[in-house]
Amino acid sequence: MAAGPAEEGTRIDGRRERGRSSHKRIVAAMMDLIEGGDLMPSAARVAEEAGVGLRTVFRHFDDMDSLYREISRIVADRIWPVITAPYADPDWRANVRDLTRRRARVFETMLPFRLAANIKRYQSPFLMGQYAQVVTMERDLVLRLLPAGVRSDRYQVEALCAALSFQNWRAIRQDQGLSVEDAAGVALHMVEALIGTIHG
Repeated sequence: MAAGPAEEGTRIDGRRERGRSSHKRIVAAMMDLIEGGDLMPSAARVAEEAGVGLRTVFRHFDDMDSLYREISRIVADRIWPVITAPYADPDWRANVRDLTRRRARVFETMLPFRLAANIKRYQSPFLMGQYAQVVTMERDLVLRLLPAGVRSDRYQVEALCAALSFQNWRAIRQDQGLSVEDAAGVALHMVEALIGTIHG
């Protein structure tokens, strides 16, 4: 006996709900693995962590790039309020200090995901393009806080951008092995030393 319209609709809605649930579990599993230190989780590992079949992973994400795209959106949602919060102080130096403190929070949130993306970006047009966009945005966010006279000093600008870069944060945290608190203190010390030499 054929199902009626109501029963068929319920069946379709159930499939959609299961699909949404699987999608969320796959994304959460990938993010948990990366945050846990597995920077190159395989699709099979993601499927195991999510408690779904391997075919389910590929049914929701045609390739791993689409999974990274989804993760990038979630991470961006986490950090965007910090990035876009207004700067209230009329003194540009105070605002650069504020930016330095914000960068510590933002970069620490991003750290495992950017490390994972860095491993894959040479094989991924999406991740390579995203990397270029993020580096440009990070630089622009520094430049917009600087007065015109300061922006005209190329070496000062480049030194500030380097001190406030993700690569600097990664080096302090990973290569030097500093805690989040100490790394934030070192980054602020570097910025203070630089802006202390700037007249304007």
